[in-house]
Amino acid sequence: MKTRIIAFVNQKGGVAKTTTCMNVGAGLANAGRKVLLVDLDPQASLSISMGAIQIKESEPTLYEVLKGKADINDAITVNDAPKPYCLLATDIRLSGAEIELVNEPGRDMILKNALNEIDPERGKFDYILMDCPPSLNILTIMGLAACTEVIIPIQTQYLALNGMAQLIDTIQTIRKRINPEIVIGGVVATFYDERKLLDQEVLKAVEEAFPDTVFNTKISNNVALAEAPSHNQDIFQYKPSSKGAKQYKALVNEIMAKEGRKA
Repeated sequence: MKTRIIAFVNQKGGVAKTTTCMNVGAGLANAGRKVLLVDLDPQASLSISMGAIQIKESEPTLYEVLKGKADINDAITVNDAPKPYCLLATDIRLSGAEIELVNEPGRDMILKNALNEIDPERGKFDYILMDCPPSLNILTIMGLAACTEVIIPIQTQYLALNGMAQLIDTIQTIRKRINPEIVIGGVVATFYDERKLLDQEVLKAVEEAFPDTVFNTKISNNVALAEAPSHNQDIFQYKPSSKGAKQYKALVNEIMAKEGRKA
């Protein structure tokens, strides 16, 4: 199986992008896949959620990898979970990368080149999942240049639709100029409440805009999903019987359906 490199992208914050990236990664690991999560957001929500709260300056992060100051293999860590998955963590230092790399030749390809340097002796990753920043900045462009597909989490509210056209235009531009492999792997509705007419109307609008692209699984507003990161756990560790865990397992099954296998 060729490594599937998936970028979770939406320039709007608060749409459960990090939550989706982390729990999809955990669900894939539970299904026996070898998974690497890459935190491309200087806010480091993914790294913090996985327990990488205090990164010492001597410990390499994605920032050092992008700056060419560290080997990517030295920066990858394994999280403590029943079915472990790996993390390429970041912290606030990554916020300087946008300025420092702005004039770097070939900057858009730096992340892709780094991922190509992962030592195969670690075992080939089946999935590399990237949590991109909530903006279309240099770091997001790097993620789009490196990925094979994009998953777009979108909150089922009208304001969440703003900027979607710009995101799609950006993806199409990346496909033409940098990364011809990139496709939209799916759109996932988050914070969905099937009882609300507004949610239904927004979902219908999204399905019309992205025919045959919206996942059947909808992620509802679930307390356990909000609580899990404070315990540095994914939803399957924290409350495996919760509605959130069941929904993310279903989403993972849809993502894996292209392989013809289920979790």
